[in-house]
Amino acid sequence: MWSPRSNARPPGTGLWSRPSGWRTPSETHLVGPKLRVLDTSWYLPKTKRDPRAEFARTHVPGASFFDIDDCCDKNSALDHMLPTSSHFSQYVGGLGIGNDTHVVVYDTSDFGSFGAPRLWWMFRLFGHSRVSVLDGGLRNWLADGHPVTSDYCEPERSEFEATVNQSWVKSYEDVLENTRTQQVQVVDARSAGRFRGTEPEPRDDTLPGHFPGTINMPFPSFLDATGKELETEGLSKLFREAGVDLEKPLWATCGSGVTACHVVLAAHLLGHPGVCVYDGSWSEWFKRASPEHIISEGERKKV
Repeated sequence: MWSPRSNARPPGTGLWSRPSGWRTPSETHLVGPKLRVLDTSWYLPKTKRDPRAEFARTHVPGASFFDIDDCCDKNSALDHMLPTSSHFSQYVGGLGIGNDTHVVVYDTSDFGSFGAPRLWWMFRLFGHSRVSVLDGGLRNWLADGHPVTSDYCEPERSEFEATVNQSWVKSYEDVLENTRTQQVQVVDARSAGRFRGTEPEPRDDTLPGHFPGTINMPFPSFLDATGKELETEGLSKLFREAGVDLEKPLWATCGSGVTACHVVLAAHLLGHPGVCVYDGSWSEWFKRASPEHIISEGERKKV
C-alpha cells in the first residue's frame, strides 16, 4: 500500500508517501497486521487545539491516535518526557503494533509536520526501525485529495518488546558539561526569536533564550513551502550554512524535546543516524540553569 516518495532516497530512510495508484473507496482502510498508521498530533495549550477531538472528526482511514502526554514519564514535572521501555511496549501494543509492524506516523500541523518526527524518533529509540513519517502530514494528504474519515475501530492488541538505546538521550548534566567542553555540536530547533530571547516562550513560567554554544536551526527550515521535507541537497545546504558538520557528534534541543526531532530526521535522511536529543530541552534548562548559562537579548533570568 505504501511506497517511497519518488526521489532518490532509498527505502527505509524515514519518509513515505501514498502511491498514486491507491484507489478508493473500496480500499478505505490503510492498516493491516503489518502496517499501522498513527496520528501523533500535539499542540501547546495556548494554541487552543484539541488533537484528540480533531482526530475523532478527521483522520487517515484506519489510523489510531498516539498521545505523547499519555505515553510518557508521569513522575516528571516536565511535559511528555520519555516513558520507560515497559510503558512504551504496553502503550504501542495496545495500538496493535508488534515488533514486525511497519508504523507510519503523521500529524495535523499547518506546517505539514510538527510532532510526528518525535514519535518516529521514539520508535527508533526503543529499538523499532520499521517506522516512517508521512511526508507533508495530513496537510498534504488532504491537498492531494486522499480520503479521511471519522470512523474508528480499536485495533487488536499485539505484543511489542522495546529495547531502549539510552545513549541517544541526553540529560541536563550532559548538556551542562558540554557547555564547558564544547565537544559536541548542539542544534536548537526553536524559532529565532525564542532562541535569541526577543519572542516569548509558549510556557508562562519560562523566559526565552538559549544555552552557550548552541546553533539555531528553526524546525520549519527543514520543510519546503508545501510542508514536505526538503530534498537532500536542500538539507545538506541548511546544515552547511549553519556551520554544522554531520561527520561530528550532534545533539538536538528545542522547547520540550518535540521539534528537536526534526534535526534528527534531517540528519538521518542525509545518512547520519543517531543524533541525540536533550529530552528536557529549554523547559528544563531554564528552570535548572544558573543565569550565566542563559543567553538572551531580552529579559534575563533572576538569581
